[in-house]
Amino acid sequence: MQATFPSADLLGNGSSRIVFDIAGNKYRMIGKYAFGDKQVHLFICWIGTHAEYDKLCNAGEQYNVSDY
Repeated sequence: MQATFPSADLLGNGSSRIVFDIAGNKYRMIGKYAFGDKQVHLFICWIGTHAEYDKLCNAGEQYNVSDY
């Protein structure tokens, strides 16, 4: 996914989540991915501003938030 979306970062911790930078890093989107037989499925978990994302990270909630 990072080859297709170079501004994306994997979250790690076994969370199967990825963070996308949107609009020049003004917004962030957290998605959860799952590999199928022929496709990768992406489920949107959260969308917000970079400042809101920083608050999630400070609280350690980026691995389990599902507000979308």
